Amino acid sequence: MIYISRNEDKKLIEEIPKDKISDFILMHLRNMWAVDGLYYLGIEEDYGTESATEIDRKVWEIMGKIEARKIKELFDIKGNDISSMMNALRYSSWTLDLEDKEIIVEENRGILRNVKCRVQNTRIRKDLDEFGCKPVRFGFLKAFANEFNPDIIVKCNVCPPDKHPDDLWCEWEFTTKKQPVNKKC
Repeated sequence: MIYISRNEDKKLIEEIPKDKISDFILMHLRNMWAVDGLYYLGIEEDYGTESATEIDRKVWEIMGKIEARKIKELFDIKGNDISSMMNALRYSSWTLDLEDKEIIVEENRGILRNVKCRVQNTRIRKDLDEFGCKPVRFGFLKAFANEFNPDIIVKCNVCPPDKHPDDLWCEWEFTTKKQPVNKKC
């Protein structure tokens, strides 16, 4: 038996050629998404779409909180504004895996658009209905944003099961609650 420590695993990763690291990371990210899809399909087959979606929603809501905390810690992100949250969101498992996305960051507003959704397009190729992912993504994004600032409001502008244009699967908008202005008498 050979004992291999976490440090040995880190050394193994450090030995990966630099030009292969991003492919290695994305391969494992895709593997995670494959597991997510397979367990969803299994639950959907045995218990129906509604139950599978509810379980998926609960899982991703917890993941939003976990990922936000870990990303903040790993990258030492201290800010609690929209810009800091959007920067961290780019490192999340969901956003990083979106192949074609648009991200807009303004002073008090952020927008994330999923232009070409691999998951939805895969379901369509397999003659499955679109996945009504709105409650799942909303739970994830709300929990993620809340870890930065409970005053960040997450709004879904469009996401299945909503009707959407052919060139946009979902669009999420992040703003902050307006703070009351203190007036001196």
